[in-house]
Amino acid sequence: MTRYVALLRAVNVGGTGKLPMTMLAAMCADAGFAGPRTFIASGNVVFGSDLPEGAVKAELETRLATYAGKPVGVMARTAEEMAAIRDANPFSSEPGNKVAVIFLDAPPPSDALERAKGQTDEVMHPGAREIYVFYPSGQGRSKLRIPAAAAGTARNMNTVAKLAEIAAEG
Repeated sequence: MTRYVALLRAVNVGGTGKLPMTMLAAMCADAGFAGPRTFIASGNVVFGSDLPEGAVKAELETRLATYAGKPVGVMARTAEEMAAIRDANPFSSEPGNKVAVIFLDAPPPSDALERAKGQTDEVMHPGAREIYVFYPSGQGRSKLRIPAAAAGTARNMNTVAKLAEIAAEG
């Protein structure tokens, strides 16, 4: 059985239309995923499945669309991929809360970083199916926009490291 981390895009954790993490875990259990465990209320869930990544993604997106009444994007990574993403962090000497990983469905286009707009002191680095960004002044102050990341979802490196740890626990 493969251990997966699923990262939901644009999940509303407050206000109307929110998705409680208990509901996300229940959706995963109903889908037959083993031992679903959520981590912080921002759309992160770890579970086991015998399905391939594409089927896991499709199953969750279908269930989430039914629940939310609109499409909810899901990025799925295996436990091994999450560990590799954590370990490949090109900004490992920087604070984890100032480094974000933008998860994508496919490798970033070769011109993804050049097409970014609003860059000031941010530093970007492409990954396999991710873009790493170091925000020296903090992500909340940044005006950086990366068109290639529009359909992706970001997590800070502290969250990535914790999800890799949870996924490795089995």
